Amino acid sequence: MDFVTLMVEEKIKKAISEGQFDNLKGKGKPQKLEDLSMIPEDMRTSYLMMKNSGYLPEEVKLNKELVQLRELIRCCEDPDQLKEYKKKLTEKEIHYDMLMEKRKLNRSSAYQRYSGKIRNRFGF
Repeated sequence: MDFVTLMVEEKIKKAISEGQFDNLKGKGKPQKLEDLSMIPEDMRTSYLMMKNSGYLPEEVKLNKELVQLRELIRCCEDPDQLKEYKKKLTEKEIHYDMLMEKRKLNRSSAYQRYSGKIRNRFGF
């Protein structure tokens, strides 16, 4: 172990012996760990940083809206409402395609590698 690791370990042991961790929220309960297995290993840190900050890229927001609209279309029984949902879906799909083209994300190597997995995950 290097010097910094030894110092950190020593400070943690001291804090435990002084009871500084006794009143932590969730003490004695299992941690809720996220399943990150569907996220490529090289993208997990950036995913967690964006998630923890509340940031969602525009293409992710659009994908969520597309999934919701497809679900509404699947469940809709009113012909007029169905027509409106389909119109909104088409508009969102065009907006998404334009955004992807503008950002050239659909040409990136990461997109090429993971687009199939993403589409399967969202049910496209």
